[in-house]
Amino acid sequence: MVGIGGSGMSGLARILVERGSVVTGSDMKDSTPVEVLRTLGAHIAIGHAAENLTLAGSLPTVVVTSFAAIPQDNPELAGAREHGIPVIRRSDLLAELMVGYDQVLLAGTHGKTSTTSMTVAALQTAGLDPSFAIGGQLNRAGTNAHQGTGQAFVAEADESDASLLRYSPKVAVITNIEPDHLDFFHTPEAYYQVFDDFADRVGADGHLVVCLDDERAAQTGQRAAERGISVLGYGSHGAGETYPGITQAAEILSEDMSGENTVVRTRLELPGEEPFEATYDLQIPGHHMVLNSLAALIAGHLVGGDTAKLAEGLSDFTGVRRRFEYRGARVMAPGTSPVRVYDDYAHHPTEVRAVLTAARAKAEAEGNGARVIACFQPHLYSRTMEFQEEFADALSLADAAVVLDIYGAREQPVEGITSRIITEKMEEGRGVFEPDFSAAPRTVVELAQPGDIILTVGAGSVTMLAAEILDELGAGASSGEITGSGESAGE
Repeated sequence: MVGIGGSGMSGLARILVERGSVVTGSDMKDSTPVEVLRTLGAHIAIGHAAENLTLAGSLPTVVVTSFAAIPQDNPELAGAREHGIPVIRRSDLLAELMVGYDQVLLAGTHGKTSTTSMTVAALQTAGLDPSFAIGGQLNRAGTNAHQGTGQAFVAEADESDASLLRYSPKVAVITNIEPDHLDFFHTPEAYYQVFDDFADRVGADGHLVVCLDDERAAQTGQRAAERGISVLGYGSHGAGETYPGITQAAEILSEDMSGENTVVRTRLELPGEEPFEATYDLQIPGHHMVLNSLAALIAGHLVGGDTAKLAEGLSDFTGVRRRFEYRGARVMAPGTSPVRVYDDYAHHPTEVRAVLTAARAKAEAEGNGARVIACFQPHLYSRTMEFQEEFADALSLADAAVVLDIYGAREQPVEGITSRIITEKMEEGRGVFEPDFSAAPRTVVELAQPGDIILTVGAGSVTMLAAEILDELGAGASSGEITGSGESAGE
């Protein structure tokens, strides 16, 4: 497995080991996932070399790679071609691992990881022990994958390279659809089409579940219903009235964000069953998370979960790493209210808008004048150029935004393009361009006031700054006034 320490690859490696396969792999650096896999019995080398193909003493049956992240001149891929060893994508492997299971696939531009994780947590509480593969680490389970004893297999369906078309879902969920990954699809229309094609992958006895509050997802569902696919919807009260042919299986009756958690009251009404009302406390803030929880309820119920138990599982759900993850709090000076730091993976304008909206709602509910400060790192040059105005608009929801330079990931730098193209479009004084990564914690803290909420946001290395911001915040405080990093009661 080339790049075995990656979030998706490490999960599949774990399942393979748990099924008794001999697993070898390589990665560019040591990491917690690598160490865990070694403990479980995987043979892993640091650095890429052709001789890594024989880490277990003989050549492998197959080599697994992520074509988007691993270049074709990688020496292990070259060695596999030389020896005639099949090379497959990570998505091909996942499809094979799910054969024989009731496949629950969660798709959409945003919210895949959170919704997948909620579904897993709900099913676990319902006692069904699903197998799962998630792009993030469940806080409660402490892992991103598991070989379960139940019949359900829950996984994210990644649309970025159309790999979601390799799966055969019994339950397919589409949370939302908005143009993204145009470096692969080139046009929004081609991107929309992949979700129509995904809907056609649903089996004859299966169901497509769509968010009725998202127009493109609902329209995809309506077209699927016209093709004879069973389509269920979820969303705000009465949202299904706009889309004939779609049965609204879950609707929000109320959502109360005034307390520590969001209290959600919903009604489920699945075909052939009596309506059922459920109330649960959602520990992760934001209206988008309420919608995701409805999708999890429906998906869990469709593969045999008891609705009351599923709702109980949602109340116990503490989130996913890097999804509005609480990292700690520090006081800036003795006797003042602590500044809290959160971390989030949001890297599309809609995701940035959602997490900042949730943070602002949390601040306003507290009623103590807390402000929201974002430290944002754009991900990919192509995405930054395509959505520069949308990023500027979304970041303007924060009282102040420190914008780091672009994290290129798999892309090469584009001459003359920096994150300044975002801050130049923001109201003067609201956006600060900080090209020096090491200086960012100080820049952020200079903007902060007691009681504020700070978020590090982005899909790249910005997550590393949360701890440094906490250190910078607490530099002048006494030890008795510092709250440790990690989950804490009341956050």
